[in-house]
Amino acid sequence: MAPIITTVEDLRRVAKRRVPRMFYDYCDSGSWTESTYRANEADFAGIKLRQRVAVDMTDRSLATTMAGQTVAMPVALAPTGLTGMQHADGEILAARAAEEAGVPFTLSTMSICSIEDVAETVSKPFWFQLYFMRDRTFNDRLIDRAKAAGCSALVLTLDLQILGQRHKDIRNGLSAPPKLTPGTVLDLLTKPRWCWSMLRTKRRTFRNIVGHVEGVRDTRSISAWAADQFDPRLDWDDVRRIRDRWKGPLILKGILDAEDAEKAAATGAEALIVSNHGGRQLDGARSSITALPGIADAVGSRIEVLMDGGIRSGQDVLKAVALGAKGVFIGRAFLYGLGAYGQMGVAKSLEIIRTELDTTMALCGHRDIRDVDRSILLTPPAQDARIETAGARRIAS
Repeated sequence: MAPIITTVEDLRRVAKRRVPRMFYDYCDSGSWTESTYRANEADFAGIKLRQRVAVDMTDRSLATTMAGQTVAMPVALAPTGLTGMQHADGEILAARAAEEAGVPFTLSTMSICSIEDVAETVSKPFWFQLYFMRDRTFNDRLIDRAKAAGCSALVLTLDLQILGQRHKDIRNGLSAPPKLTPGTVLDLLTKPRWCWSMLRTKRRTFRNIVGHVEGVRDTRSISAWAADQFDPRLDWDDVRRIRDRWKGPLILKGILDAEDAEKAAATGAEALIVSNHGGRQLDGARSSITALPGIADAVGSRIEVLMDGGIRSGQDVLKAVALGAKGVFIGRAFLYGLGAYGQMGVAKSLEIIRTELDTTMALCGHRDIRDVDRSILLTPPAQDARIETAGARRIAS
């Protein structure tokens, strides 16, 4: 009997049963002790909403813009590596579901399906995420490929100069495609749907890289290349260089500090994303939602502020918007749906979030998402906001 799906958590439980352990753990884990990974989700619970009554709740609208582009609700699918290992052709399926829902899909540099694979299967532009690599020629080629594919925004990730240690990935021997060890084979035998779908696709490795870098032709060569490519020398001059090469909307991902937000605003980028990489980089960093209000206060008048990290419901989206985000990105929430039911699961996760967002907004006394502000919150995290804003003022002075 198929389970009744009413929450993102329901999708997570199905995905855990259907996705091989190394790829499920890659999605559902953080770095070191995972304290920041857990805080991203848990800190939303402390933000309480004001219930309003006897107000007109008809003709509601969730439509708004993100990075200058019209969206059906203030949600985008985040760039996630190895998406095509949660389900065969995962990036393609997620992009289709996002297009149908009227929200942006962001393709990761470390995707299984390539930029061209996705472009061939959708009718509207998607966004592309860039990691800054030591190989500058490769960076430039990726940007040019994104332009040629009609990508309508570039998301530049700033918080992966050095890879945070993720214990589960090490223990599981993470690779794409998976290495056939006795433990892996035993796990795969319990995941027949996943194996069958993978046998039917040609997309099983990092297709943005394989064939596009000299000497990188297989899993072994790509592992050796990628291990040394994330560039620890990345600085704000490099960001400006990317800004000059990419003429469309630029979104800077990985901002968690007011000082960095000030520098991001000075680059001329259209937007920044308050993010700690899903708790997968600096363990012990603050959650994205507690960092958001101070950053929004500091730079929100000069650069659009978006956020990701811990979004599991429409109520989480509403709280983030109330605290200053113009929109949010969801990663694990859509990956759970993808691992559970493919494109239909991604569509279900978006439907769940949209319904929760719409109903909660109405019960808070609003009909238009663009009118939502901190007045809907019963206990806004004012202390965090004061701390961040004070820091920004010191920087400005």
